[in-house]
Amino acid sequence: MQIEVLKSKIHRVLITEANLHYIGSITIDEDLMDAANMIENEKVQVLNIDNGERLVTYIIKGKRGSGMICMNGPAARKITVGDRVIILSYATMPFEDAKQFKPTIIFPKDDNTL
Repeated sequence: MQIEVLKSKIHRVLITEANLHYIGSITIDEDLMDAANMIENEKVQVLNIDNGERLVTYIIKGKRGSGMICMNGPAARKITVGDRVIILSYATMPFEDAKQFKPTIIFPKDDNTL
């Protein structure tokens, strides 16, 4: 049996930009991606702490050290500049392996730095 479990979490980052007319996705500072064990094009769930919105998208690599978290495309209507979000990714693995698996969870500072 396979089970889906939390793989990575970026907890309470600030949305710094929103680009409605860009091809959909979320742009994340590469330092945050590395710290959270996330990669470009990885599927993520974004949870908006401010309004309760939840959506699924994929990651675009942002400039390292910039603190950038940018909502792109239609998601920019649901999550806007100044909102705080949680970004989650998941992995599928055998049930017994999942019992031992520990997700990578990071807690950036208020300015999205580590």
